[in-house]
Amino acid sequence: FEFGVELDEITSEREEATKSSTVKLNKQQIAALSEEVIYKIDVPANRYDLLCIEGICRSLRVFLGEMDAPTYEILKATDEKSSTMTVIQSSTATIRPFVVCAILRDVTFDTARYKSFIELQDQLHRNLCRQRTLVAIGTHDLDSVKGPFVYDARAPKDIKFVPLTHTDEEREFNGASLMEHYETDASCKHLKPYVPIIKDSPLYPVVLDSEETILSLPPIINGSKSRITLNTKSVFIECTATDLTKANIVLDTVVAMFSEYAATPFSVEPVTVSYVNDANKVVKSYVTPQMYTRKETASVKFVNSLIG
Repeated sequence: FEFGVELDEITSEREEATKSSTVKLNKQQIAALSEEVIYKIDVPANRYDLLCIEGICRSLRVFLGEMDAPTYEILKATDEKSSTMTVIQSSTATIRPFVVCAILRDVTFDTARYKSFIELQDQLHRNLCRQRTLVAIGTHDLDSVKGPFVYDARAPKDIKFVPLTHTDEEREFNGASLMEHYETDASCKHLKPYVPIIKDSPLYPVVLDSEETILSLPPIINGSKSRITLNTKSVFIECTATDLTKANIVLDTVVAMFSEYAATPFSVEPVTVSYVNDANKVVKSYVTPQMYTRKETASVKFVNSLIG
């Protein structure tokens, strides 16, 4: 409680299902659920770094004086092609104009780390990203695709790929048929709320590699080919957005939380994002992630005036 988090409830999957008034499971299904203890805690609304176990543990250790706050290092890009993202400005401006990117090299995943990596993205999508309307996160196995990368917007029927949801059957969809499928298929109901974000647009945003492999159809789904697995070593992160400031916050948060698993802990490789016009001329560019740090000084009197 001194740190600013409060224990809300101690429960388990089985207990949650037993008490739920909306989830109806039979005795056999309930018995199959885990009794592992789950601690539910309340965290401040602006502490996005506390949305995963890595952030909570690290912050508590810094607070207790068991470790220094990490210093994040932006390394020199090891591969120019992989660290280049070109944005087709005239098309993306009509639907989702911004993208920011980063690369985590030599990452080591295990089952727990992988689960936390996915859950952090889900948590960010629910709050800061406003259900993916402001920002959508795409994470990819960099070794399965080839840079340089392109962020474009294309007619739905011109977008053809195997989505992550249909990896096992290798079923290909175009953009239009995929939206219809996600709206009606019960097995994909978790994606249905995001379909209206782009469905009626004449162009859908899409992230591609140099061979036209589709990495993602934001803010809906990633492609199957670039999916992250426990064997993934290099992670390409792209965040497409309607709000550039929030996109940078989201990207920095993901990098800050999971760069500790890189061969050089708390390091990240940058990506240069360049916007080109219809003449293929660069009209603006920037390098991400930002990973800004600052020191703040405040008097005891000022702090007390805020907390009462």
